[in-house]
Amino acid sequence: MITHPEGFVAAGGHVGIKADGSHDMALVASLEPATVAAVFTTNRAAAPPVSLSRLHVADGRARAVVLNSGCANAGTGAIGQAHALRMAGRVAAALGCAPEEVVICSTGPIGPRLPIESVEAGIDRLAAALSGADTASKDAALGILTTDTFPKSSRFDGDGWSIGAIAKGAAMCRPDMATMLAVITTDAALEPSDADAALRAAVDTTFNSLNIDGCQSTNDTVVLLASGASGVVPEFEAFTAALGEVCESLARQMARDGEETTKVVDVVVEGAADATDAKAIALAITDSDLVRSSFYGGDPNWGRVLQAIGQSQVPADLDALEIRYEGVPVVVAGEPASFDRPGLVARLAGDFLLEVVVGDGAGRARVIAADLTPGYVEFNGAPS
Repeated sequence: MITHPEGFVAAGGHVGIKADGSHDMALVASLEPATVAAVFTTNRAAAPPVSLSRLHVADGRARAVVLNSGCANAGTGAIGQAHALRMAGRVAAALGCAPEEVVICSTGPIGPRLPIESVEAGIDRLAAALSGADTASKDAALGILTTDTFPKSSRFDGDGWSIGAIAKGAAMCRPDMATMLAVITTDAALEPSDADAALRAAVDTTFNSLNIDGCQSTNDTVVLLASGASGVVPEFEAFTAALGEVCESLARQMARDGEETTKVVDVVVEGAADATDAKAIALAITDSDLVRSSFYGGDPNWGRVLQAIGQSQVPADLDALEIRYEGVPVVVAGEPASFDRPGLVARLAGDFLLEVVVGDGAGRARVIAADLTPGYVEFNGAPS
């Protein structure tokens, strides 16, 4: 489990939201005001914590992120808005900062209201327990889990600076973004504009290229806090690349932990007019229940891929179409190719790569996907 970089402390524990007594809250704070950047869900039913946090990060400065699991505080109207404000105010009072310096994140079932008095008392306890120790990072990572089966974290150590991150996510995952929360901390010195640009670049190719079940959450939030405690101003491209590595690791951990997932499939589309068209085709392929069911069975059923390409409504040169599973061509120049089906099926028993070429354009995109399993249907079909 990672330790947050210099200048940050964390805590996590049970505050009374989850009935089973497991961890249901995390607090990550900078010892001094930090640079902040954030990316949020584009779902029009965004939860009150998202709406409030958008306002709080607008000036590029923040002190803390408070996150709860077990209740999304979504679909809760004016009461939910008031509860988000109370969470920010309680953290601010405990840390001696302004409520506008606090980012609020919630995840869990949509509809229920937070037990706000218990939450406020829990915030006080977590604020008193803030620490830079490994155990504190672990507790914070545990405090944000919902249907996840393991905590997710990542770290990168640069030249005199570092990045640390915790995240959650297992389902309701489709750009933009997934049902996920992530707090990324760095001791690098960053201007708000650079932090925002680096985060958006990293998110675009990782979290926003993750599609577990085609469903977009109401609460997605990725927050980057930069304390500047190292005193190092990294070269922008180097920092952005490192941030991308951290986010890629977290996104793959989410795909691996998808609800009852058995396979992670990289779908790469090339030859489109531009990256936007390529991504639209990749998303149409990974949105398809038929395609994802074939992933589960290890079936190189290229007809389902072809159908999804056409359904995307994106122009594609079907006469030049190529489809490859694990590098094995099954369609070449728009026509079926001969291949060793039993041998290929055997190669698709685990994670694999699906490549689709739709023309000779420069557009390319990659989406990380998961198979559709009977276990997923049973898990999500059970009464909540």
